[in-house]
Amino acid sequence: MPTMNAPLPPEDVDGLTLPPAWAAPARARGSRRLVLGGSVVGLAALGTLAVMGFRAPSPDSLYETAAVTRQDIESTVAATGKIQPHAYVDVGAQVSGQLKRLHVAVGDKVTAGMVVAEIDAEMQAAKVEGIEADLARLSAELAEQEAGLVFAKRNVERHLTLSQTSAVSQLAFETTTRDRDILIARIDASKARIRQMQADLRAQKTALRFARITAPMGGTVVSVDAKEGQTLNANYDTPLILQIADLDTMTVWTDVSEADVVKLREGMPLWFTTLGRPDRKWHARLRQIQPAPRRPDKKAEPKAATQSGNVVLYTALFDIPNEDGGLRAGMTAQVFFVTAASKDALVVPVSALSEGRVRVLLDDGKIAARKLETGVRTRFLVEVTRGVAEGERVITGVKAPGPPAKLRVES
Repeated sequence: MPTMNAPLPPEDVDGLTLPPAWAAPARARGSRRLVLGGSVVGLAALGTLAVMGFRAPSPDSLYETAAVTRQDIESTVAATGKIQPHAYVDVGAQVSGQLKRLHVAVGDKVTAGMVVAEIDAEMQAAKVEGIEADLARLSAELAEQEAGLVFAKRNVERHLTLSQTSAVSQLAFETTTRDRDILIARIDASKARIRQMQADLRAQKTALRFARITAPMGGTVVSVDAKEGQTLNANYDTPLILQIADLDTMTVWTDVSEADVVKLREGMPLWFTTLGRPDRKWHARLRQIQPAPRRPDKKAEPKAATQSGNVVLYTALFDIPNEDGGLRAGMTAQVFFVTAASKDALVVPVSALSEGRVRVLLDDGKIAARKLETGVRTRFLVEVTRGVAEGERVITGVKAPGPPAKLRVES
């Protein structure tokens, strides 16, 4: 059988066992001859074969390596969030009636105080007129009673003087006193009724004013939930007419797991992308971490991401300017909270690191072990602050063995 050089035992470099290079061949002694001999069933010798020896493979053919490079590196906590307007308001009807007119449509810009809808106000106007008429009547009655009180008081004084000279009876004096007191009580009651009417008038005037629905804040109309001609009943619930949102600033409601929330702090930098624009990064800072996790049966915010399963999720909030309108309500954001970062750092693959050391493949093919001082670490890269130089090659693994070498045969 032909024979070939066997591999040497594994090499040990500072405690790390690495596969060796193949052994070098013996010195050349001409061509080795493989003698095929023997007689089986009377066959004659056919000839001799010479086999060329193998050359030792280079380190590049044995080891996976990576160059020490410089680049920006950051360690992040990844989370998913929903983009929502920073401020929005539901605009509803506070009075019942038919929606007479809508002055805006979805997408329209509005300012605070602008009339956006009108409800038929004929009934409210009629009620105001009726209360004003009742107030006028009560005021006239009060004036009459006050005039009668002046006369009653004079009459009491006159009877008091006459009673001292026995010109009038005691009964007549007491009667005039009673009439005066009755008038005083009636005046007090009339004043109370007038105050009640005045309160009713203010309420009806407010209702009349509410028939003209105005925007409580400036922004963009993002939804319209009522139609012209629709009858609105505000006696049981506030009918929703439209929603206004401030889209110039957006808030991202981010779900962070309980394992990652301990790594966050308010004010830390972050960046995010959207599904529609994965090539664009928006940068912001964390504004708030809500102190309690969301209950599984309740959302943290009306339009925030939903709670799923029994996973404990905390809500982290941050704001982002949206002057160009590139962000829309309801978009999904892939958020990365930056826990550590380094600019123009020396980095090596994490796969090259073993117990704080790397193996450097030198230019002469030798392997040197280096102890490293490291900084920022990600899943794939680690910052090196001391131990290797830019451009050096570190061993990251062993290459899989290739197909067996071919033999060259000489006859």
